[in-house]
Amino acid sequence: MLSCLAVLTLLGVVAVYLVRITRALEGIGGTPTSSLAKIRFGLRAIETETGHIRPQAAALTEGLRALDAGLRSVECDLAAALTNLKRGAG
Repeated sequence: MLSCLAVLTLLGVVAVYLVRITRALEGIGGTPTSSLAKIRFGLRAIETETGHIRPQAAALTEGLRALDAGLRSVECDLAAALTNLKRGAG
């Protein structure tokens, strides 16, 4: 009998706290004016505003790769010129 009473008490306490947790969570995200709804709205706005960055970043990356290839070519030419100057001076 005492064990049954303890189990019922435990279940009652769990039920009370589940109701409290549910109310707290509804306050966070249960309405259109809740904090969670405002965060979601802000994230969608950021996604919309930054949507054009991905294609521009791809174009920028391609341009930087071409610049890198050109600069490496210049580096090779300068190294060859330095080698020729050292031969001529020595």
